[in-house]
Amino acid sequence: MAEAAAASPPIEYNMDVVKKFIIASIFWAIVAFLVGVYIAAELTWPWLNPGSWLNFGRLRPVHTSAAIFAFGGSALLGTSFFVVQRTCRARLFGGKALADFVFWGYQFFIVMAALSYVMGYSQSREYAEPEWHIDLWLTIVWVAYLVVFLGTIMKRQEEHIYVANWFYLAFIVTVAMLHIGNNIALPISLFSAKSYSVYAGVQDAIVQWWYGHNAVGFFLTAGFLGMMYYFIPKAANRPVYSYRLSVVHFWTLIFLYIWAGPHHLHWTALPDWTQTLGMAFSIMLWMPSWGGMINGIMTLSGAWDKLRTDPGLRFSVTAVGFYGMSTFEGPVMSIRQVNALSHYTDWTIGHVHSGALGWVAFITFGAIYYIVPVLWNRKALYSTRLASWHFWIATLGIVLYIVSMWVAGIMQGLMWRAYDQYGFLQYSFVESVVAVHPYYVVRLLGGLFFLSGALIMVYNLIQTVRSPTTELPREPLISTRPAVAVAVPVAGE
Repeated sequence: MAEAAAASPPIEYNMDVVKKFIIASIFWAIVAFLVGVYIAAELTWPWLNPGSWLNFGRLRPVHTSAAIFAFGGSALLGTSFFVVQRTCRARLFGGKALADFVFWGYQFFIVMAALSYVMGYSQSREYAEPEWHIDLWLTIVWVAYLVVFLGTIMKRQEEHIYVANWFYLAFIVTVAMLHIGNNIALPISLFSAKSYSVYAGVQDAIVQWWYGHNAVGFFLTAGFLGMMYYFIPKAANRPVYSYRLSVVHFWTLIFLYIWAGPHHLHWTALPDWTQTLGMAFSIMLWMPSWGGMINGIMTLSGAWDKLRTDPGLRFSVTAVGFYGMSTFEGPVMSIRQVNALSHYTDWTIGHVHSGALGWVAFITFGAIYYIVPVLWNRKALYSTRLASWHFWIATLGIVLYIVSMWVAGIMQGLMWRAYDQYGFLQYSFVESVVAVHPYYVVRLLGGLFFLSGALIMVYNLIQTVRSPTTELPREPLISTRPAVAVAVPVAGE
């Protein structure tokens, strides 16, 4: 059997579409970070807000969508296509045409959504959804994505479905459900961008945060956990610390996360029992989240020395640390008494960016630093020193950002609830705005550091692709060495 397998011709994976998604992800990263720096400057110095096209209200959804759906989404689609082929030993289902349709269709959606934001066309909901016909187009593209991914799993040559594919699949299926459920709308005509949501009042609010929090839970958590469960073991050349724990992590996370959305609606017209339900499930999420964090970090057992020589792995492991921190802070902020202080303040902004920059961006950078030499058949990165500079500059940027927002947010919360001896508010809202101005400057500085690190990465990756091609692959796709060195467990392990 082994001789027959060795004699079989190698599988020609479709890596062209993966390359396109990685290039798109890097491009959109720079766009997202650049717009983020500019809107941080707009908040710091309001005179930077020009006419309607480039004011904060229109650029803010461009920044969030570029960071989440363009940068993060392109990375997720690209790495999922890479991982599912390697772990299933099967070429992408549907051929080159269907995979290319997913790529170009997704990029078209991103561009059209960005244009709709700056032109002032959106559904005016919490996540500033684009017009209904753009939502419909994304639905078609996403179904094609599901067909490619699930079809590849169904025609796999490996009996075992590796755990990373389960996380990717949960991300794909749940995001489809969230997108359709949240964006059901009635257009006023086929030729108008205007539409009306089928939800109203508190029902609209609960659907919005069912969507919003689960976009965090499945787009920004489950999908990137799939990235973690593949690229950390591959970069460290170690097995997953506990494969059983990864399975428990998956099912508990999937079950609990879907119920946590109401914690965004404390102290509103939402019934108290629903608010309490969201808080309870949020606190229970501590367990699977930290189980996944422990599993990711402990995968480096016996390979800690690689952190000195592999900056990509350093990004990935630091990302897991930020994942643990963010998933500790989130449940704390979901407690009603804490939420009374934190909600509507910049503490929430700091929390979101500790997850977005520390977890999502860092785990993506780690995957990109690993995957680019593999895709372009290079021995290694052009410069590990530049990658290390990227790591430290970006880390400093994150620390400046989140600490400044923590201080500003807690200050805002305390000032807004301070009363004098007569029972009147002690501070006006304007006074709270003036008080946090220095911290907004620090936040802007943190964003500049993060953007600078990303530009260093772009230069490093361009030089890597331009470097001479090597004849040998970086490492075998399916290791034939003893089980202790196998990054992808065999069935039943």
